[in-house]
Amino acid sequence: MKLCCAILSLPLFLHAQTPVGTQGTIGAPEGTKVVNRLEITKSGVYENLIIDGNFASGNLVKITADNVTVRNCEIRHSSGNGIGIFGTKVVIENCRIHHLLNGTFEDQQDAHGISGRWGDVVIRNCDISYPSGDCIQFDPDRKSNGKVVIENCTLWTGPLTADLAGFKAGQRPGENAMDTKVKSDGPRCELIIRNCHLHGWNQPAQIDNVAALNLKENVNAEVTHCVFQNNEIAIRARGPGGRGGAHVVVSDCAIYDSQTGVRAEDKLEVLKLTSLGFSGDIARRVYFVNGKATSGFENTGEHDAPSADELLKKGFPAR
Repeated sequence: MKLCCAILSLPLFLHAQTPVGTQGTIGAPEGTKVVNRLEITKSGVYENLIIDGNFASGNLVKITADNVTVRNCEIRHSSGNGIGIFGTKVVIENCRIHHLLNGTFEDQQDAHGISGRWGDVVIRNCDISYPSGDCIQFDPDRKSNGKVVIENCTLWTGPLTADLAGFKAGQRPGENAMDTKVKSDGPRCELIIRNCHLHGWNQPAQIDNVAALNLKENVNAEVTHCVFQNNEIAIRARGPGGRGGAHVVVSDCAIYDSQTGVRAEDKLEVLKLTSLGFSGDIARRVYFVNGKATSGFENTGEHDAPSADELLKKGFPAR
């Protein structure tokens, strides 16, 4: 009987660690066909394409069908969104999405890497960078409910290396890596973010409170095994307002070199922090604005984080 129990428990100790951020080959293969727009109206797999919008407006890839996979693509140069999702059961994987620029640095307008309607959406192993809006934003129209999973992605911004569109070299575009906008009525939307690397969401920028994650409104957000580096705010969790407040659970994550680790606003109803690590120059680990969180606040297992390189390469230890 003792042997049986030991065998049953063995997988708990052999659970493989998962590296953080993108892995393997991302984007389109060499010699890939280049198109300026892709409209997907039928179910299926769409792969091995470069979509270069030459900074035209609108969604470079517009998905209105259900049961769609977009894989191994590079999507670049738009003054609108890289991908707009208006169907359900959609998977975006192994894609590189970059330089979505609208307006100027002084007057940045929204252009997102991926946007659209909440549904059954998975964004996996994608590198998304240099938006003048957010890497990912659901749902700007606040007309949908559903679930979005973001896993093994790298979501980042930084100073541009050259003049492009209305921006100059050295200017840093972008608002957030992820921004949630949700209907105020109906069931809460579900957001799962795991094994992601989020970095560079820092000043100088043209909005107040630049954050890697801007979690607000009627959403349940679960953030696990993520590395945050060089952000003004790593996690901005916003409490009740006219469209509800986020319920946020953060487990086994690490925050480095940021002004604020977790910014909790407006008497947030649910904020549970478990095994959150900090390292480097952190001005404030957990910071409350407009009142402390209610009885739904927990912070257990806070610790000094190991090196970021170690976590990115090897992943977080299994618990």
